[in-house]
Amino acid sequence: MGIDVERITELVPEMTTAFGETLYMIGIAIVIALIIGLPLGVLLFVTDKGLFWENSAIKSILGFIVNIIRSIPFIILLVAITPLTILIVGNPIGPTAASVSLSVAAIPFFARIVETSLREIDKGVVEAAIAVGATPWMIITDVLLPEAKASIIQGVTLTVISLVGYSAMAGFVGGGGIGDLAIRFGYYRYDNTIMVVTVAILILLVQLIQLIGDRVSKAVDKS
Repeated sequence: MGIDVERITELVPEMTTAFGETLYMIGIAIVIALIIGLPLGVLLFVTDKGLFWENSAIKSILGFIVNIIRSIPFIILLVAITPLTILIVGNPIGPTAASVSLSVAAIPFFARIVETSLREIDKGVVEAAIAVGATPWMIITDVLLPEAKASIIQGVTLTVISLVGYSAMAGFVGGGGIGDLAIRFGYYRYDNTIMVVTVAILILLVQLIQLIGDRVSKAVDKS
């Protein structure tokens, strides 16, 4: 299976556009995941048994919803929430439409990562904060999040990498991006060159994201 350099050159504009669409979709999804998933993960943690906002009803309901969404394969989720996508963006296809599904998948995924990160904190630290009269909000902002920041950054990295894979699957339903390019030119037209190049781009993107995430996490952990 050879690589047709001339063919790659011809499709550079298409690849550039597809790469931009992929970054656009992932960018929207990770921002939404941070805005909603971070507080959701904190809430899942602090409402657990023995903690200062213990509430079994809220914990059970939120946990149940998160588990349901996480249990649905992404390709099925893409189709299942089409009515929601149309309601929000008015169109079931394209990068903006795909970002809705990516966001829905990313929120519970990241929330569980945040919850796990917070569980790694020594309970004695939380108990000490309570003992000195810290309010719940102060404990969250001044104790929990600072203590878990390196782990949470690693969680952000893992979430972004997962979104890269999800965004490629979005190409099956016209979501745009690198996955769409691979489907339209590589799969349907049996163009092995495009398949190899798109896979190589995704691998390089994941490696770059992991590298950046690791370095930021280490830098934060030392501070």
